[in-house]
Amino acid sequence: MARRFRGEFHQKVDGKGRVSIPAQFRRVLESGDPGWSDGKNPEFVIVYGDHRRSYLECYTVGAIDEVDDQIADLPRGSVERRMLERLFSGQSLSTNVDETGRLVLPAKLRSKIGLEAEAFFIATGDTFQIWKPETYDAEELAKTEAWLEDFPDDFDPLTLLDKSRGG
Repeated sequence: MARRFRGEFHQKVDGKGRVSIPAQFRRVLESGDPGWSDGKNPEFVIVYGDHRRSYLECYTVGAIDEVDDQIADLPRGSVERRMLERLFSGQSLSTNVDETGRLVLPAKLRSKIGLEAEAFFIATGDTFQIWKPETYDAEELAKTEAWLEDFPDDFDPLTLLDKSRGG
């Protein structure tokens, strides 16, 4: 089964906030939900975060459990633990894919990121993000282009992986 999210998709959002989750993403959500079986709707967590976050980050149950375990390893009562608990537990929503493969986004979350008639889904490895398409284009594409400008035209991004392994 698929374990990582891949690809980018534009999906229509209806007036009730329903949006289809790309089929490839649903397979990853299923494999990342230990309670899922045929006939059940996979569960996942949407982290919406603070005012600086202009997108929704969606975690499989397994991925958010890893984050929760890392937070729990921090000293109880520490500022870091409290802040991370607030950002990842408090400012999040447990939800599931419905019978038709859709997600119902509450008005609060749609309003937070300015989502209207269309949503942009982009894979980020073990999570995926939901953006207002115009916001993604203005913020994230510009960051990628600016980052790439620091490299020569024949730059191969895979060379950065060699450095991560001490190569």
